[in-house]
Amino acid sequence: MDKELLAMLVCPLCKGKLKYDREAQELLCHYDGLAYPVRDGIPVMLPEEARQLEIDEKLPPSPGRNGEG
Repeated sequence: MDKELLAMLVCPLCKGKLKYDREAQELLCHYDGLAYPVRDGIPVMLPEEARQLEIDEKLPPSPGRNGEG
């Protein structure tokens, strides 16, 4: 996805920044807990087309932690 386009896109609900997940081809809004699909390089910015993020996707990893407890 083009970095300039990504910089201009915001969540249609909260107007917050989106994070691009290249592997999943999704734009993530952690505030609303939604993942907007990117189909054939085109972001689909419709809330009804977005999927709900799972709880582990909503929370960013803690700094300095590597999963060992």
